[in-house]
Amino acid sequence: MTTEATLFDMDGLLIDSEVLWHEAEIEIFGGLGVDIDEATDRSTKGLFVAEVVDYWYDRYPWSGPSRADVVEMLLARVGELIEGKGRLLPGADRAITLCAARGPVALASSTPLALIERALDHFGLRDRFLSLHSAEFEPYGKPHPGVFLTAAAALGVAPERCLVLEDSAAGVLAAKAARMTVVAVPTPGDRSLAPFALADLVLASLEDLSEEWLDERFAASP
Repeated sequence: MTTEATLFDMDGLLIDSEVLWHEAEIEIFGGLGVDIDEATDRSTKGLFVAEVVDYWYDRYPWSGPSRADVVEMLLARVGELIEGKGRLLPGADRAITLCAARGPVALASSTPLALIERALDHFGLRDRFLSLHSAEFEPYGKPHPGVFLTAAAALGVAPERCLVLEDSAAGVLAAKAARMTVVAVPTPGDRSLAPFALADLVLASLEDLSEEWLDERFAASP
């Protein structure tokens, strides 16, 4: 099946924001009495932010700010951290360039759209994507495939002709549920997670994404 388009995740794939999300969660949830440890990898990685808040509220119900207020607190703090000390991950700019040379590219993330736009604007990447898509507008976040299916439809490309680049286990499950080809770039700590065995290619870094591998996918016989 010929690949015709590429869908990128954002947090943890293009931007080193996963650690910043975790920092914000420790700060904000910790202030609400939630027992989040100092581990680098987030147990809620890849989930929509409202689902993250629900996850911790179900385990450590707090009094005070509503869950909707906590969502806004998290988003504001993550935006500040991205602008203050975020960086593009190695190979991110090159990967976008390589994929854009072979077909249309879109971004499909669990992050709310306002924060997607804020982060991409900060790094000068917003205009590199034909469309931006957030799971906040879907009935369910990843691992449900909704945000990827919406992104494919916006590009006018069949799901099975899309390539997805993801760093999270939930994102890999979502992309495979959408019948898409998946390149996974997990952290070393996540690499042993079962969903990554479903990926078509697993890389240590986007720097390792090869032109030859992309050429084979985009030039494959229908």
